[in-house]
Amino acid sequence: MIYKNKQLCKIRTVTTFVVMDKDKSSWQDSILQAAQFCAGLSQKFLLQDYEVQSIRIVTNPFGEYLNTATLHDAKADLETITQLLNEQDIPGLRIRFAIGEARTKHEIALLPELIKDYGDLCNACVNIGIDEFSVLDNELITEAALAVHQISKITPRGEGNFNFTVNFNCNPLIPYFPASYHRRELGKRFVIGLETPDLLVQVLDDFNSSNPDENHNDLFKGYYEVMREGLQYHVDNVKQIVESINNEDFIFSGIDSSAAPSKDCSSMVEVYKRLGVEYFGASGTVEASSLLTQVFKSIQHVELVGFSGLMLALTEDTGLAEGTVNNDFDIRALLTYSAVCGIGLDTVPVPGDTSIEKISALMRDTGTMAFRLNKPLTVRLFPVPGLKAGEMTIFESDDLCNCAVLSVP
Repeated sequence: MIYKNKQLCKIRTVTTFVVMDKDKSSWQDSILQAAQFCAGLSQKFLLQDYEVQSIRIVTNPFGEYLNTATLHDAKADLETITQLLNEQDIPGLRIRFAIGEARTKHEIALLPELIKDYGDLCNACVNIGIDEFSVLDNELITEAALAVHQISKITPRGEGNFNFTVNFNCNPLIPYFPASYHRRELGKRFVIGLETPDLLVQVLDDFNSSNPDENHNDLFKGYYEVMREGLQYHVDNVKQIVESINNEDFIFSGIDSSAAPSKDCSSMVEVYKRLGVEYFGASGTVEASSLLTQVFKSIQHVELVGFSGLMLALTEDTGLAEGTVNNDFDIRALLTYSAVCGIGLDTVPVPGDTSIEKISALMRDTGTMAFRLNKPLTVRLFPVPGLKAGEMTIFESDDLCNCAVLSVP
C-alpha cells in the first residue's frame, strides 16, 4: 500500500532531554552523551530508510545551571555550551539546542540578548500558569511581551522570535522547539517528532480517487480511517526501531503524533483541500480541523507526548503563508481554530509597531483558551520592524516562508 512508503514520513527530530548543573566540568559529558545518542539512533532510522532532519538537546531551566547574575555572565556560560555543541561533528544532521524555560522576570529579560547572539543554540520558552482563581500570571505575560518586542528590534527582520515562545498548559518533553522544556526530576529522556503532511496528502488522494461519489458522512469516516491507518503504520515502525537499540542512558518517553509541517513538504492547506474544504479559512475549516485532531489523538501502542495534534505554523507552511496574501483568514480565525486543534498562534507575523498591551492581550486570550479547554497552546509572534498589516515579510531564514503581516485587532 502507498502509505507504507517511508519517504512520506520523515523524522523531524530526535529530541533528548538532559539535566545540567552549575558544575561546568559536567557539561561536556552531558552534551556529548546526548549528541552521540541522537546520532546513533538517527543512523538506525536511516538504515531503515527513514530520513532524519535534526537532532535536538533540551535542558532543565537555564537558571539552574547558567550564571544568570548578569547578562555578561550568562553569555559567557552560553558561549562555553556553544563551543561544546560546535565540537559535535555529525555529518548531515542539524543540531539544535534549547536552554530550557525562563521562570522569572529577570531570566526573561536576559533572553533577547542571548537569542540575538546564539540564535538556534538558544531556544527558550516561558510557561505561564494560573492561580487558584484561574487568573493568568499577567506579570510574566507582560515581561514575555516585552521580550518579544525587544527581540524583534535587535535581531535581523525580527527573526529571533523564531527561537522564543510562550507556553500555556504545556507539559515537559515536547520534541519541537522552542516550546520544548525539561524538568530535573524527569532525568534523561528522549522523544520523537514526525513530519507527515506528505503522508496525509497521499492517503487522501488515494481514497478520493477510489471513492468519488461517497456522501459527506461516509467520506469523513473514510478520511479518518485512512489517515489513522497510515500514521499508525509509521508510528509502529518508529517504535520498533527505537526499541531495537541498545540503550541504558535515555528513557524513551513517546512520540508527538503532530503532522509538523515545514516549508519543504506538502502544506497542511493541501490536506484541507482534500478533505473538501475550498481553502484554509473557508466554511468547513473547523470541522476538518477537528477531524485531523481526532486522527492525531487516535494513535495507539505508544505514549503520546507534546502537542500530538494539529499544528498550524503560519510562516513554516507555504500554503498558510499564501493564504495570508489572499486574506483567507485572520489572526482571530487562527485563535478560533485552536479551540479544536492546536498549537495556538505560532510563527505569526504582526506589525512592528504592535503595542505591548496588544501582544499581552493576545497571549491572555490564548492562555485563557488553553486552560479553559485543558489543552496545550503557545504564542510565537513575529513583530516585523517597519512593516504594517498586509505588507510582505522579507525573512531570510531557511526555516521561514514569507507572507503578509496580519493585523492585531
